[in-house]
Amino acid sequence: MKTLFILNDAAYGSERSYNGLRLAHTLVQREHEAVHIFLIGDAVTCAVRGQKTPDGYYNIERMVRAITQRGGKVGCCGSCSDARGLTDDTRVEGAHHSSMEELAAWTLWADKVITF
Repeated sequence: MKTLFILNDAAYGSERSYNGLRLAHTLVQREHEAVHIFLIGDAVTCAVRGQKTPDGYYNIERMVRAITQRGGKVGCCGSCSDARGLTDDTRVEGAHHSSMEELAAWTLWADKVITF
C-alpha cells in the first residue's frame, strides 16, 4: 500500500502534525508499506533541524528523521519554506525542498491520501 500524508499545521502548537507523523511512522514500519509525507504551510517547520524540546516531550524532528530512515519520503513545499526562511541548511536530513508538481505526482502515486 502506498500512502501520502499531507500535513498543514506547525510542528508545535496543535497536535495535528504530531498525530499524522505518529500514524506515518506506524505504517512505514510495516512490510510492503510505502509512505510519503508532504509538509505544506506551517507544517514545513516539522522539518527544521536542531529542535530542542524538554525531556519527556515529543520531538518532531526526531519523528521525521525516524520515518526517512525507514524509507519514507518527506517533501517540504518550496514556496512555504522560502516564505519562512527555511533552507537546505536548516532542513532535517532526509527531508527535501519540494514543489506542487511533486505533490501532484505523489497524489497520483498514492493508494490513499490522508491530511492532517
